[in-house]
Amino acid sequence: MQSVFFAHLTDTHINVPGKNPLFEMDATKKLRETFAELGKLSRKPAFVVISGDLTQDGDVEDYRHLRNVLDEQKAKLGVPVYVALGNHDSRPFFREGYLQEQPSEESYYYSVMEGGLRLVVLNTQVPGTHGGRLDEEQLEWLRGVLAAPAPNGTIIVHHHPVVPTMTAMMDSHLLDNPEDLAAAIEGSDVIGLLSGHIHCNNIGLFQGVPSAAATGVAFGIEPTSNDIMKFIDNSGYNLVLVKNGQMIVHPMPMAGDQRIVFEWKLDTAHAHA
Repeated sequence: MQSVFFAHLTDTHINVPGKNPLFEMDATKKLRETFAELGKLSRKPAFVVISGDLTQDGDVEDYRHLRNVLDEQKAKLGVPVYVALGNHDSRPFFREGYLQEQPSEESYYYSVMEGGLRLVVLNTQVPGTHGGRLDEEQLEWLRGVLAAPAPNGTIIVHHHPVVPTMTAMMDSHLLDNPEDLAAAIEGSDVIGLLSGHIHCNNIGLFQGVPSAAATGVAFGIEPTSNDIMKFIDNSGYNLVLVKNGQMIVHPMPMAGDQRIVFEWKLDTAHAHA
């Protein structure tokens, strides 16, 4: 059984240059810097996967810009890049600007094989909200995909995490129906789950399966505050190794000045929702 080594990025939140930069930070520059770090590794990742919130505003021109940047970086690194959608993303504008297809509200999920590893990319976004949920159509598709095992097992990539966090506030950002996902993967060859959304490293077990959320490429969130969401100028990604039937995750921090760039105070009722 061969090992498979790849990179997991999330929450790139980029916009067209010059357009309303988030917290006055250059998210495109941060994405390029992350790929540059991947290029310096002694072992090149077999592929890169980005688990949602690809853009901040989700406009057609933002997706065209993202596609140009990722095409540029794919050429430099020489590996495929797979993407998922998050709550900041727009299905029709993503299809038009990134996939160069006709715009539609059709959900975006798929499965690919890399070195005997099956990568299943799900769409947990609920259009018009920040919440996350897996619909029955997608769950039925997932059960069909998992009916036959893959040589190196399966890793599922999705935006909204399933492992409890350090605070009730961040727990409110988890997938709304984790029990349905648990039922769909029970008894299957799923060896790991990868997600984003919460902008901090959060690693645990989900029904006995390792699950890891990564910090954002664009920014981080301080993980212990329960009533004030503190947005931080930092960045990172995960290196992932599949070896001997296991998913091993190594969080990789990027340089950043760690300053708080924005604070959003939530009332107690919302924090414990």
